[in-house]
Amino acid sequence: MPCLYYHVNWDNGRKGLVLLHQYTIGGVFLYYDEQTKTITTNRLLLRLFQKEDAAEVAKLCNNYNIYKHTLNLPYPYQIDDAVSWIKNHHDNFCEDKLYEFAITDKTNGRLYGSIALSNNQRILHGEIAYFIGEVFWGKGFATEAAKAILQFAFTEKHYHKVFARCFLSNAASSKVLQKIGMEKEGVLKEHVKKEDRFEDLVYYGVINKQ
Repeated sequence: MPCLYYHVNWDNGRKGLVLLHQYTIGGVFLYYDEQTKTITTNRLLLRLFQKEDAAEVAKLCNNYNIYKHTLNLPYPYQIDDAVSWIKNHHDNFCEDKLYEFAITDKTNGRLYGSIALSNNQRILHGEIAYFIGEVFWGKGFATEAAKAILQFAFTEKHYHKVFARCFLSNAASSKVLQKIGMEKEGVLKEHVKKEDRFEDLVYYGVINKQ
């Protein structure tokens, strides 16, 4: 995936200078702030979840149309589920186990969804997973966030490969993964039991060629 990247120092009002890593990729401007662990794109701010986000997370996730397309999301989804999910995010991030970001509007802070990147340090690869609240579907937020996470994986964390999985029935997710440069690598037939049906699981992947 073509990109242009360079490192710059910015004075952001805090003491001294904070190093922001700035990139342009696939028409999306982004920069990563190591100190605040945030990624800023054209429209979005990807940040760590806070416990105060639990109620809004529960509101977005307690939706059957999201549940039916996800592997592990419980349904109904309660605030306690969100609290339990959020509580280890900071430690996982700092220990380079799992990077989980809230997808928010960079202007008004509204929460749109979540995007995560696992980290297999031994093999230098990881998996992207995400959800967007149904009321925000069709606005390109998943694609914009996924492009940013892919660049974060390759440039900041030096992954060799990033992959993703989605149900064959989830055409919207397949389109997002194709838009960020992933290629379809295979289909596991009737691999996941979801309620009373079996779903085909599609694997997508992309190699770091930077």
